[in-house]
Amino acid sequence: MHASRPIRLGTRGSSLAVAQARIVQTILEQRATDRVIERVVIQAQADKDSQRPLTEIAGEGIFVKELEIALQDNAIDVAVHSLKDLPLDLPQGLSLAAVLKREEPRDALVSRGAKKLADLPIGSRVGTSSLRRRSQLLHARRDLKMIDIRGNVDSRLRKLDEGQYDAIVVAACGLIRLGLEDRITEFLGLDVMLPEPGQGALALEAREDDPETLELLQPLGNKKNRACVEAERAFLRALGGGCRVPIAAYASYRQDTLELDGMVARPDGTQLVRGQTQGPLNDPINLGEQLARRLISQGALHLLKQN
Repeated sequence: MHASRPIRLGTRGSSLAVAQARIVQTILEQRATDRVIERVVIQAQADKDSQRPLTEIAGEGIFVKELEIALQDNAIDVAVHSLKDLPLDLPQGLSLAAVLKREEPRDALVSRGAKKLADLPIGSRVGTSSLRRRSQLLHARRDLKMIDIRGNVDSRLRKLDEGQYDAIVVAACGLIRLGLEDRITEFLGLDVMLPEPGQGALALEAREDDPETLELLQPLGNKKNRACVEAERAFLRALGGGCRVPIAAYASYRQDTLELDGMVARPDGTQLVRGQTQGPLNDPINLGEQLARRLISQGALHLLKQN
């Protein structure tokens, strides 16, 4: 890469995606003061079809596919993703160059009248497009009415304010990155709602044959946070899951020890298996696979077959 050429950051066009790209742009501008950092907006498949439920849109990676094509075509140098959207298997020639320091991993409840989950009236309409969220919410509150919701964060909040829903559940980090933390009624505790693997982390993807960009991005990564998300994704992979199944996982670290919490449920929340394990920070994949085997022994695969 020539020193005079800009570094092109690829991002989806939603307000949240652009805000996340700005975070990366600012970090790179501070580190590479002699380089111009540009943002290139690329519309993703899921953004083009914002009405159909996510479960009806075929294929994994619906939020990242076009960015990866742009990377392969050399139209951009770096793709900025929410790590939870990144498929388990990357296209040939592309590399997960860095996992940035993780931000708030929990889900947030935003409700009309500022009612917390426990205080929502019986039969309240809750908007979510995630089977993971739906199953855990119904496990906690069988009386709630789950309704699909699509669109970016801004449109979801607007639909809530218009009265189409009594509450919505979204990733808390998205609201925080958009400066909308004051909209959060309640951070849902991990005992109630485990997040999607990788939630709260930003991923930077680059070409394997672009060593200069890889070298520039590598120091941006947080090794301990990367180990956490690798454990979560290994758990997901071992269960044969993707982004549209009710599987959740969250790993944290204490010194050199990883602690992993995982969950598998039926979509209607009537059955749920959950477990925890811990192991060395330098062996995250084995830890994820170990917890998956434990939950499989408790019937996790049987639950997944019912989806």
